[in-house]
Amino acid sequence: MRRCSPSSARRGVLTVAGLGLLLASAAVAAALPAPPVAQVAGAGAALPEGVDTLLETLPPAQRAVLRQRVERWQSWTPEARAAFAERAASWDALPPLERGRRREAWQAWRALPPMQREQVGGMSREFAARPVDEREALRARFQALDTSVQRGWLLGPVLGADYWRLHGLLAQVPGDQRAPLLEVLAAMTAAQRAQLYVLVQRTPPQDRDALRRELVATPAGRRQQWLWEQLDR
Repeated sequence: MRRCSPSSARRGVLTVAGLGLLLASAAVAAALPAPPVAQVAGAGAALPEGVDTLLETLPPAQRAVLRQRVERWQSWTPEARAAFAERAASWDALPPLERGRRREAWQAWRALPPMQREQVGGMSREFAARPVDEREALRARFQALDTSVQRGWLLGPVLGADYWRLHGLLAQVPGDQRAPLLEVLAAMTAAQRAQLYVLVQRTPPQDRDALRRELVATPAGRRQQWLWEQLDR
């Protein structure tokens, strides 16, 4: 019986993770609800009167987004509007929890660096080329993972692969600290994240918030030295 090497098994799980992230985000892209004005207008109908007046009441950032959506809607043919309205109806029919899951996946996809998006796309193409039974087996393996590990793959192929190491640091991280922390973790090497894992394991849960803050505050050029100093304590 042929055994899979650790590297091939790892690639298999990565492929499933990448596929899950890519397909979830693609599903959201195909099923996102129509822009607010478009939903009111209906397929083939003219935009409601008073849109310009409404736009002037909004903050500049929201005004720009809505104006862009209005212009996009106006550029569509009646057939395109009808197709989009159908997708919007399908989106509205989804349970709230499923809509939330897909939004989260889409936001995670958008947050990935371009190179990692390409990597995930390659994983998806590799997965699609596999026989059906292999795809189903890989899906089953991924579904068998702990829910927190599955969610960890939303961080992408780099941090997702190390999520089992990073979970102790990312668990219950305050919202305002999450983005800076993820940026630092993504900039670290795999070896540095392995060292950080050892450090997190040594740190009591009540002291991990201070550890996170110190890690984020440490300049990139001094990060390796900081890790050595912390591990030598």
